[in-house]
Parts: sequence; C-alpha cells; structure tokens
Amino acid sequence: MWEQRAHSVTVLILALIAGAVIGLALGALGGGGSVLAVPALIYLLGFTPAAATTASLIIVTATSATALYAHTRDGNVAWRTGALFAAAGIVPAFLAGAVAGRPPAAVLTAAFAVIAALAALRMLRPSASEPPDRIRPGKAAGAGAGLGAVTGLLGVGGGFLAVPALVSVLGLAMRRAVGTSLLVITVNSLAALAARSGTTGELHWEVIGPFTGAAILGAWDGKRLATKISGTTLRKIFAGLLLAVSAFMLVDVIV
Repeated sequence: MWEQRAHSVTVLILALIAGAVIGLALGALGGGGSVLAVPALIYLLGFTPAAATTASLIIVTATSATALYAHTRDGNVAWRTGALFAAAGIVPAFLAGAVAGRPPAAVLTAAFAVIAALAALRMLRPSASEPPDRIRPGKAAGAGAGLGAVTGLLGVGGGFLAVPALVSVLGLAMRRAVGTSLLVITVNSLAALAARSGTTGELHWEVIGPFTGAAILGAWDGKRLATKISGTTLRKIFAGLLLAVSAFMLVDVIV
C-alpha cells in the first residue's frame, strides 16, 4: 500500500513538473509542447505511444487555447494568415488521426524524431522576412495541409512545425509567428482529437488533469518570458530544444 501511494505521488509530481515545462515552451515559443509532452508521457509516466499521443493532444489543445488568448491581447496573432493555414489542415488532420493507431510504435517514434530534426534545421537557416500579414494562399494552404496530416498521425499540435513554416515560408516575424502558431495548434489538435475519439483505450485522467493544469499555468509565464527575449534568441532556443529531443528519441528507437 505504501509503495503504491509513493508511486502515485511520484507520478503526480512528474506530471506537474513536465506540464509546467511544456506550458512554458508553448507560451514562449508557440510550439514545442507536443514534442516534449509525448516523450514525457511515454518515458516518465508510462503511457503507451498511442495513448501518449492522444493525451498530448488533450493537454496541448487546452494549453494552446490559453496561450492564444494571452498573445491575442498583445496583438501577436496574424488572424487571416493563421485561419487559412489552420483551415487547410483540418481535413488532413482528421484523416491522418483516423489511422494513427495502425503504424508500429517504433515507426511513429522515429517519424516524430526525424520531422522534429528537420524543423529545427529549417529554423536555423537564415531567411529573409516579409511584411507580417502578407498572405500567400497557395503556400499557406500547402504548408497547413502538410502540418495537419502530421498533427493527426503523430499526435502533435504542430507548433514545432508551424512556427518554422510561418517564419520561413510565409515571412512572419518570429514573435508574431509564435502567437499565430497557437491558433493553428488549437484548430489542428481539435480536429485530430475528433478523429481519435474512442480509439485509444483508457486514458489516465488522474495524470492528464494535473499535467494540463500545470501546463496552462506555465503558458502564462512563457508568454511573459517571450516579451523579454529577442526573436533571434527564441529561434535558437526552439531549434536547440527540437534537436535535443529528436536525438534522444532516435537513440531510443535504435538501441
């Protein structure tokens, strides 16, 4: 009995710590939540890959909506660009989410790691900035559809890909891309969750609840942190985080 209680307390503490870190990442960087949440749920909290990706979507949806509200108050959301980008990803996210449980866990993990690494490298490449609200419908729709498919299949909100796309492909300034990506994450995550409804078995709400609560609180702190850091520094932090997580997950798959 004592060991069981100790284990429950340990799990709760880990969930709170991981949630706070993920919320901080989402609030400050406009992404990185799922790319951290999925490994945390699998390696720290014992979720299966399928359950972890669904739980991650729940956590990230709630946290992103909170962070989106905070960034909206400061005018850091390009609504027209974000809406077009997000709308293009709804159907791909739903369709990919419907088949997400079929590939082997190792394949999902490896795909997740490779995509994270590619996104990080794209962020590190210097790119010329365009006027913030200049919409290129073709590029926005294409990038949005691809992101939606990745969101549905891998159970990620997509911010770690949305931010590089919004900066490198659509020319948004980094701070504005952070806020806009939260709109994209919220919409894509909801679509992917709708497709996964009832398909992943039991979810441990006693872990997901505290995890989400800590993440929401962390998102507010992340938003305040973002106002004190330059766009270039944010890009480097974001890319470094992605590369570290990617390397860890690839090593785990290989070994």
